[in-house]
Amino acid sequence: MTKYDIALIGGDSRTAYMAPYLAKKGYRVICFNTVNITYGEHLKAKIHYADNLRECLDCTDIIVCGIPFLKGEDIYCEENKINDEIPLTEFQRCIHKHQIIFAGVIPERFRTVCEEREIYCHDFMLDEPLSIINAVSTAEGAILEALLRKNTTLYKSYCLVLGFGRCGKIIADRLNGLHSCVTVCSENETELANAAALGFHTLRLSKLNQNIFRYEYIFNTIPACMLDHHCLERTSRDCLIIDIASNRIGADYGAAKLLGINLCFCPGLPGKYAGKSCAKQLSKYVIRHINK
Repeated sequence: MTKYDIALIGGDSRTAYMAPYLAKKGYRVICFNTVNITYGEHLKAKIHYADNLRECLDCTDIIVCGIPFLKGEDIYCEENKINDEIPLTEFQRCIHKHQIIFAGVIPERFRTVCEEREIYCHDFMLDEPLSIINAVSTAEGAILEALLRKNTTLYKSYCLVLGFGRCGKIIADRLNGLHSCVTVCSENETELANAAALGFHTLRLSKLNQNIFRYEYIFNTIPACMLDHHCLERTSRDCLIIDIASNRIGADYGAAKLLGINLCFCPGLPGKYAGKSCAKQLSKYVIRHINK
């Protein structure tokens, strides 16, 4: 059996674009269920595509999966067809002792299973620099989604950013750079103080219902249903809401449809718009850890 340095499994364009980057660095790469991308002919000898999961996992000790690691109970693969899904149970059967797994948002239950079998996990999203890079790509993607979905400028528009964590901070900063009128909404005193110190208008979440009608664009980063039916009823019908919170729980989507609110769930923005940039940083992280 041919041995490879690194296996890439599933994911989105971030994972797929790691293949040519790693190949350029001299690594032999095997892929399974990755997104189709194009790269130079001179790299083809270093990048192989496996016919099945076991072939892919048996020929290397370094495994890289996507961000997130799972979608439901399957390994996250953006371009999966129903018959190509990789159940977590099958993945667990195929991995073996002393392998090293890199992925994003790895569930604790899977980590526990791996520890018991002497398999080592590295979570991309637990690395602060990678998380910040991911937030930058998410923020830029969210703003691009807003521009694509509404035929008005962000310049001088009234924008509301729900939450002021990693993504919220960068979205607010980028909107400010476009000369939008930006308000940050949170119930966290520190977040509000930081937002005010940076020159943003601020709004407490408890006051959201009374003020939401003022905004033309709303960017939600809070992973809880802040935009419920009562809140959406008071939203301008000309407003665009970009929801980047995980698992589609940031708003009442049924109510938005009934009310005619333009509410868009936008997951996986780094993979959609910044695959190459993210792949470079993820690859550097993997190389750094395997060469320790």
